[in-house]
Amino acid sequence: MQIADKYNPQETEQKWYDFWLENKYFHSTPDNRPPYTIVIPPPNVTGILHMGHMLNNTIQDVLVRRARMQGFNACWVPGTDHASIATEAKVVAKLKSEGINKADITREEFLKHAWDWTDKYGGTILEQLKKLGCSCDWDRTRFTLEDKMSQQVIRSFVELYNKGLIYKGSRIVNWDPEAKTNISDEEVIFKEQNGKLYFLKYKIEGSEEFLSVATTRPETIFGDTAVCINPNDERYAHLKGKNVIVPIVNRVIPIIEDEYVDIEFGTGALKITPAHDVNDYEIGQKHNLPIIDSLDDDAVLNEHGMHYQGMGRFTVRKEIAKELEKNDLLLKAEDYVNKVGTSERTGAVIEPKVSVQWFLKMSEIAKPALDVVMDDEVKFYPEKFKNTYKHWMENIRDWNISRQLWWGQQIPAYYYGEGEDDFVVAENISDALELAKQKTNNHQLTTDNLKQDQDALDTWFSSWLWPMSVFDGVNNPENEDINYYYPTSDLVTGPDIIFFWVARMIMAGLEFRGKVPFKNVYFTGIVRDKQRRKMSKQLGNSPDPIDLIEKYGADGVRVGSLLSAPAGNDLLFDEDLMLQGRNFATKIWNAFRLINMWNHEDKPLNDSDKQSIEWFENKLNKTIVEINDQFEKFRISDALHLIYKLIWDDFCGWYLEAIKPNFGEGISKDVYNKTIEFFEELMKLLHPFMPFLTEELWQAISERSTAEALVIAQQKKADSFSEDIIKNFETSEELISGVRNYRQTKGVSPREAVEIFTNATEFPNEAVVRKLANVSEIHFGTKTDKPSFTFLVGATEVSIPLSENLDLAEEKAKTEEELKYLKGFLISVDKKLSNEKFVANAKPEIVEVERKKQKDAQDKIALLEEKLKSL
Repeated sequence: MQIADKYNPQETEQKWYDFWLENKYFHSTPDNRPPYTIVIPPPNVTGILHMGHMLNNTIQDVLVRRARMQGFNACWVPGTDHASIATEAKVVAKLKSEGINKADITREEFLKHAWDWTDKYGGTILEQLKKLGCSCDWDRTRFTLEDKMSQQVIRSFVELYNKGLIYKGSRIVNWDPEAKTNISDEEVIFKEQNGKLYFLKYKIEGSEEFLSVATTRPETIFGDTAVCINPNDERYAHLKGKNVIVPIVNRVIPIIEDEYVDIEFGTGALKITPAHDVNDYEIGQKHNLPIIDSLDDDAVLNEHGMHYQGMGRFTVRKEIAKELEKNDLLLKAEDYVNKVGTSERTGAVIEPKVSVQWFLKMSEIAKPALDVVMDDEVKFYPEKFKNTYKHWMENIRDWNISRQLWWGQQIPAYYYGEGEDDFVVAENISDALELAKQKTNNHQLTTDNLKQDQDALDTWFSSWLWPMSVFDGVNNPENEDINYYYPTSDLVTGPDIIFFWVARMIMAGLEFRGKVPFKNVYFTGIVRDKQRRKMSKQLGNSPDPIDLIEKYGADGVRVGSLLSAPAGNDLLFDEDLMLQGRNFATKIWNAFRLINMWNHEDKPLNDSDKQSIEWFENKLNKTIVEINDQFEKFRISDALHLIYKLIWDDFCGWYLEAIKPNFGEGISKDVYNKTIEFFEELMKLLHPFMPFLTEELWQAISERSTAEALVIAQQKKADSFSEDIIKNFETSEELISGVRNYRQTKGVSPREAVEIFTNATEFPNEAVVRKLANVSEIHFGTKTDKPSFTFLVGATEVSIPLSENLDLAEEKAKTEEELKYLKGFLISVDKKLSNEKFVANAKPEIVEVERKKQKDAQDKIALLEEKLKSL
């Protein structure tokens, strides 16, 4: 079959993707085959493809396509996450641009706008994944906020509440004043910021003496309820039991003692503001201090802020510093670099705030989830992340699962009165009404008397169910899909969400099904630029993956990404790798064109053909074993390197050259058929990495039915192989390379046949050596007196009489120069090996390397001295 001169990805990719979809090759339903299941880490519904997604999803596709070709019923479930904070922020901004304030509309009106936004912009990223070649089962696409998914989230909340694992309580939280919601500890990003350390004077009550207190946040003095000293701090022993006066506020507060205070930091006296600092809150609880919250939800000073009421916290910080200085209440202010908590989603500086929230008790469900990872029931690749996981799980705090948002699953708590405990938890308002009637013994209650909690659940509270909820496993725990596909097989994700998502999915899986949600977790690295900076829109250092696909083809981009993506280590993005991927596609295309151009003749196999076929068959089987081993270790980049070398070096560089017919001749039909068989096996191995190119070539080889498409073809199982045959061919390659080196360095044409003298009694694959090195005669066990080019292959000495066209005087000068260098090198090695200290203390393998260098140099010197005599 004739194929184009050049491979054109733009013409090929859409054609084959449509073909795969049309024939439902990606769709999976339970059957008698073993399942292989992956659930996609759901990207934000309004997100677009970035380099991290591209790497992560390429790896998932490689795993899924390979499983499909190894006899598994492969199911890759795609979907998107509603991303509460991010999506709500975008909708709020859009409404603001239209002159609409969220506070002025109802929840129902806001949700309509949010759904319109989602319908318009959601799903873009899934369409982009198709451009990358992702073989997801698109019929199974899920969205975390769709009805069926939300029902499971609500049901899980009710179950956990009824078990006593969910409770409502007052605690200090991380408040995002821009998103106007609390966020979890894991969503707080600490950034270094330049600021000031202010030393304030707190006068001792009834005295002219004052206590110096250092703070970076003087605007919070309105919430001060104590000053704390370390009981062991002798400087302040005389102040124990006394009171101080808060500057400007003039409130009298006690001096308390606690060993929490660091004597060395600042002045050793700490202002305690329980409403505005996590640690202060803990001390306040311990010492029964009152809580005075002086900031509202916008981080603006409230009535407690006195004359600063209505001003933002950072404005107040500047103004109050001036007032303190003016009233001689500021001792000094020093430049200070502080780590400030910021919101991962909005970038706003976090404000610690006491708030009534919903929490999930973590200690009970964390222990089993820690054990399964430590015992390798869930395996981490790379293993180093087990320590990170262990540290977090052993220091886990209760999970704050409520958010002050509207976009998300609304908490299923229904209030029937004004008291703190006047609520019931139920899956719907009808069930809630029945529970409320029972609880109050008031059978006159109606749904009008019930008011649902306004908060939404944390997005992660829906995505922690993802491996189960995509199969409706919480609503319908015994359905066919969940029983067949769960536990899933592998999870591919980033280490940055090991706590947010991986740990929580393991907890949820064990809690709701008594089984881990997946068997292996493969952590990808972070994609960075050449300067090792994380790729981001803000830095402008992140290329658009779609632009790269258009430039280099999806296969080129996939290969380029994976060539430098070792498990768990960061990927340094280099566009040259994409070019390497495209060049690899071109190399394969041209190899097939070459095979296709040869005439087939009815003639027997010659010795060179037989030796080449025998070698490549063994090499192929050995490489399949090695590839399987790398996949088992999740060394996907290394598996690709093995396939790359097998195709580029072994198949194109050696095998095709060895079987190539002489000019004007044809190839044996048997050799052609065997070569096509090899090529097909190579396309099967490569397909998971380069699906479009390989399907195009597969279909070009011969007419195929839809049942014979490459996407569902089965990869070759590794047969036994002979290490000797492979090693012998490597020796042949060295012999041929030695002769080629002679031609290259001496300017001898490849067409000029050479004769060889050697101490060997035979050469492995002699016919291949004769053909590829263009050798007219081999004199085994014979030395030559003629001036020669000599080289060693192991213990085999090979001499090629110099061409009559060579300048012998110049050759002699070059040989003397090389000999001089080698003798100098040998002296340095001898010196090292004669050093008793070095030999005694160095590792045995290092000493062995030096001894080998010594032996090689000695052998080479002997050869060159022989050569000089002949010259």
